[in-house]
Amino acid sequence: GQRIVVSINATPVPREGYRIGVPSAGFYEEIFNSDSELYGGSNSGNAGGIPADAIGAHGKEHSVEVTLPPLATVLLKERAV
Repeated sequence: GQRIVVSINATPVPREGYRIGVPSAGFYEEIFNSDSELYGGSNSGNAGGIPADAIGAHGKEHSVEVTLPPLATVLLKERAV
């Protein structure tokens, strides 16, 4: 199965540098961002994806540091290594 990390920012404040625990090392491709200009948003996001860091968060050994646009949903798909 494929792993997808879903992040929702339900506040009107952008969250930059927000750390989220992920299940494993690797690259996490941004496959959906509701703040994309395609949907009338400001296009704030994660430049297509981000690598996981060996920094623990939320009970996981790895994490990603993401930009969460205001009032938006971001989906990151774990890319097979």
